[in-house]
Amino acid sequence: MSGLRVVVLGMMGRLPFGGQTWLYLSWLRGLAELGHDVWYVEDDSVWPYDPVQNTVTDDCSYASSHLARCMERIGLADRWAFRLAGHPDACYGVSESKLGELYGSSDVLLNVVGATDLREEQLRAPFRVYVQTDPVTAELRLANGDEHTREAFANHHVIATYGENYGAADCGVPLNGHRYVKTRQPVDLGFWTAAYDPGARHFTTIGNYRHEGEDVEWGGEVYTWSKHHQWERFIDLPRRTSQPFRLAMKPESTEDVRLLRDHGWDLVSPFEMSLDPFGAYADFIRRSRGEFTVAKDQNVRLRSGWFSERDACYLASGKPVVAQDTGFGAVFPTGEGLFAFSTGDDALAAIDAVNSDYASHCRAAREIAEEYLDAHKVAGRLLAEVGAA
Repeated sequence: MSGLRVVVLGMMGRLPFGGQTWLYLSWLRGLAELGHDVWYVEDDSVWPYDPVQNTVTDDCSYASSHLARCMERIGLADRWAFRLAGHPDACYGVSESKLGELYGSSDVLLNVVGATDLREEQLRAPFRVYVQTDPVTAELRLANGDEHTREAFANHHVIATYGENYGAADCGVPLNGHRYVKTRQPVDLGFWTAAYDPGARHFTTIGNYRHEGEDVEWGGEVYTWSKHHQWERFIDLPRRTSQPFRLAMKPESTEDVRLLRDHGWDLVSPFEMSLDPFGAYADFIRRSRGEFTVAKDQNVRLRSGWFSERDACYLASGKPVVAQDTGFGAVFPTGEGLFAFSTGDDALAAIDAVNSDYASHCRAAREIAEEYLDAHKVAGRLLAEVGAA
């Protein structure tokens, strides 16, 4: 069914970096390609980060201009709104009255990332879907009786998750009696085209090294959020191979920088490139030989099946991906173009396989993106499975 009015709630203005931006742009592009009337909306009380001022601020000028540029680039120049709730004159893109009308007239509201705590206006949307892109933490908190998570889930009619291994025999995530619709990371294949370069040298990735404060204790065990725990498990990998690695990361501590560099990891800053999602951010991926990356402890130990949006961009660019195993092999084909590793030996074997027949693995990477991650296929499937289309 075409012609639905779809409101996508998100936070790409609040966090105007490449990864967050493409997370939303791919959903928007996929929905628009299906012929729907698609709107992107940020409407929350959380102050945005302004990279020019290098601070979180109630000045929304950078956030709103970032949205305007991105939405114009994907052909939805007049289909966005940004409002800092509770602040007079802090509504951009459309008037406040139009924004209120959008909620009531929508056919479906997709709260992507679940980053927006729904208020009375948003609850007027007749059909609300929580699109959980970072699985496990919410489930552990809910199992611990967290009221904020309980209310967030209750404010939606459907919970859709990137945890595509939820409910499987080898998945330890507590589902707390909820029924989940499975979805996955869409990628805009029109923008992320294959960029074959046999001379590309580095396996790369982009992200944060250390992020404190989101660990969850459940069942007598602590499940960590920060990826540095997993990077440290594979810290000696560059010493065991001639394959060079480059990480677009900026660890805060000199000790973390020294540890990575002393073990052979090449570090570059992700900051400026991530502020240019259509240019430098995309170019970094396209110039890579492939991606090598770890996952959060929570997803690894509990085998959620999570797979990242960034991985999807690498695959669409024809770049083989070697990713830490979270159970995603139950959904995606592995062994050609995409590899799941649990040990350092697994990772080295995957990298050797890629380098032994690089052209074949690049083709396989793109084929996986086309078959499993194409934005309009993913968006259409989600709408159908939640009963909106």
